[in-house]
Amino acid sequence: MKKFIVTGGAGFIGSAVIRYLIANTGASVLNIDKLTYAGNLSSLAEASQSERYTFMHADICDTAALDQAFAAFQPDAVMNLAAESHVDRSIDAPADFIETNIVGTYSLLQAARKYWKTLISERQSTFRFHHISTDEVYGSLGKSGLFTETTAYDPRSPYSSSKAASDHLVKAWFYTYGLPVVVTHCSNNYGPYQFPEKLIPLVILKALDEKPLPIFGKGDNVRDWLYVDDHAEALVLAVEKGIIGQTYNIGGNNEYTNLQVVEAICTVLDEVRPRGNGATYKQLIEFVGDRAGHDKRYAIDATKIKQRLGWQPSENFAAGIRKTVQWYLQNPDWWQPIQASKYHGQRLGVKEQ
Repeated sequence: MKKFIVTGGAGFIGSAVIRYLIANTGASVLNIDKLTYAGNLSSLAEASQSERYTFMHADICDTAALDQAFAAFQPDAVMNLAAESHVDRSIDAPADFIETNIVGTYSLLQAARKYWKTLISERQSTFRFHHISTDEVYGSLGKSGLFTETTAYDPRSPYSSSKAASDHLVKAWFYTYGLPVVVTHCSNNYGPYQFPEKLIPLVILKALDEKPLPIFGKGDNVRDWLYVDDHAEALVLAVEKGIIGQTYNIGGNNEYTNLQVVEAICTVLDEVRPRGNGATYKQLIEFVGDRAGHDKRYAIDATKIKQRLGWQPSENFAAGIRKTVQWYLQNPDWWQPIQASKYHGQRLGVKEQ
């Protein structure tokens, strides 16, 4: 009956982790979330019915709140998913990324270390601080090659740079203070409950409104796509079975260009929600000016987590994108309030261009 603090648990990946923990384990979960624009407690409607789930509205930069949470909840592990995560927003407002991703991670590390030092030796040895990061810290790949756990960091955006800094802090707290940490890097996530500023939900919702489907540049930037529920399973495995001080890359083995992703969405929509009059959704595709500093290709080598921990993704992209499209079609009650009050589909990240 482990006890997990999950920070950023009202976000896209964080909520998937909590749903997984509540549905598939006997663990208790304390969700600490600031509830910024991307935080959405409705993503946890079912999990919140469990007596094993608790929510705390707090900022991970608030050291007093963190100390209180650790003392009261007495966790066995921390999973840090609290982060500003959208590259385009980091171009517009990098300060938010420095504050949450770097200062927030520092504050959480300090609170975790303070708590960890109070534990008896047996609980100290089993405690884990799991920091969830991104493959974007590695920079941009050419047409070949894969990111491994030993790839040198080469971040290109304010977002990836802030995540790289937070990774280094976590490893420093391991080497300097002995805090038992695990770090994971993931490829691009997709699936239900994703805030519609991201490519896949943005395109789905714009297509439903029969609006132009924007694609940066030539649409030839490549990403490795990972279904969010597969990622959640991998994260829980990493925090429970991962070796302290180690890094694990988590990828979906699904490399596609942005244009291929958008075309796949259009194909599913043509089948399940046809436009009529012989029109297709691909006719809505519109190429727009590229993102500033747009990385060309990301691709993860997930051999280590497969061989050491026995994890591999179960969802292929064709099935995953179909499930994702159908979820957005079936759950307008989740995304319509976002469109009405938080984000209207406008382009972000253009100030520096």
